[in-house]
Amino acid sequence: MIKRARLGVFGYFGLCGLVIGVWAASLPAMDERLDLGTGRTGTVLLLVSLGALVSMQGAGRVADRFSSRRLCLISGPLHALLLLGPALSGSYAALLAWAFVFGLGFGLLEIGMNAHAVEVEERYARPIMSAFHGMWSLGGAVGGLVTAAALRSGLGVSALLTATALVGAVLFLLPGRFLLRDRLMPEPEEVAGDGQADRRVPVKGAITLLGIVVFAGSVSEGAAVDWAAMHARRVLDAGPELAALAFTVYSVAMTTMRFLGDRLRGRLGGALTLRLAGSLAAAGYVVVLLAPALGGAAMVFAWTGWVLVGTGLATIVPVAFSAVGASQQAAGRALALVTTFGYCGLLAGPAVIGHLAEVTSLRAALVLPVGLAIFVALAGPGALTALTRHRWTPRAEPVTVSRYS
Repeated sequence: MIKRARLGVFGYFGLCGLVIGVWAASLPAMDERLDLGTGRTGTVLLLVSLGALVSMQGAGRVADRFSSRRLCLISGPLHALLLLGPALSGSYAALLAWAFVFGLGFGLLEIGMNAHAVEVEERYARPIMSAFHGMWSLGGAVGGLVTAAALRSGLGVSALLTATALVGAVLFLLPGRFLLRDRLMPEPEEVAGDGQADRRVPVKGAITLLGIVVFAGSVSEGAAVDWAAMHARRVLDAGPELAALAFTVYSVAMTTMRFLGDRLRGRLGGALTLRLAGSLAAAGYVVVLLAPALGGAAMVFAWTGWVLVGTGLATIVPVAFSAVGASQQAAGRALALVTTFGYCGLLAGPAVIGHLAEVTSLRAALVLPVGLAIFVALAGPGALTALTRHRWTPRAEPVTVSRYS
């Protein structure tokens, strides 16, 4: 049962990454079709961010009360279908409205699948969270490759997004049957008395501090997801196909590291893993910023930088989510808080970079994630240590509660 549930969560993460990967890699083509420019593209990304943040506020409570499984079953197909809005938008105004709606579905799915991933990891009693996020990155890489191939073959961006929405909605129906039908519940003596409740509930300040670290890392991640292709196109003057591959190179590096991340965290510990992650990401962004000075080798140099960025950023979110999930039994709302920080950075951060690029340049705007990656390396270990002091330890045998089936 638990192995089937793990496969189900893998499916959700992979499909979500695929949808987002197609969306992100399609941005240069969308830019050319609607003549957006960096400022308007940033505003579109901001609306996606706002939609996700709105839905996240209630998604954690829904997951705790009705189960993360139910939230996944609804939000998965919905998230894919809502890509039809941007696909069929014929104007900038329509794209703004549908970007917000698309973000609503994205936020619901992110909370649902991460909350369910926490439940599955607690039953495994060993690190597996990074591999889930590795599937998200793998889906993103596949989405980038599909987009590059589709655009190269002459398929229009609207047709590509429409096909992704319809096929993705159907595929999301498949892994849902594998998800857990019960959840870990505390013994009565763990709820009252014996001091267990105090140990299960982490200090709110520790969660907030870790959330700020996740925000910083997610701004750096969002800059790569939404601006790697645009940087190659606008700064390095690459063609649309090579521009899409800049995002793909980053995604492949992140995917590889996330599949190795659980073993790395098991050997180094979460604190040292976060320090190494921030340091590598900062170094990678510096390489990307220096790429234009390399002339004919600029594109290869930039790809090298995105590999370092992807390798560094890969473990930040999985390490943080695992720490939050392990800190208390009802993790939905706590996870929603940290996830809100994270996706505020992942989605709103690129919008800020877009507007900074509008008033300065995209190259100058990418200095921001360098500083934030350094912040992760410096503040991440302390934040993680503060939270893990309040770790909740689940019972070895889960209790089946029929109302969650």
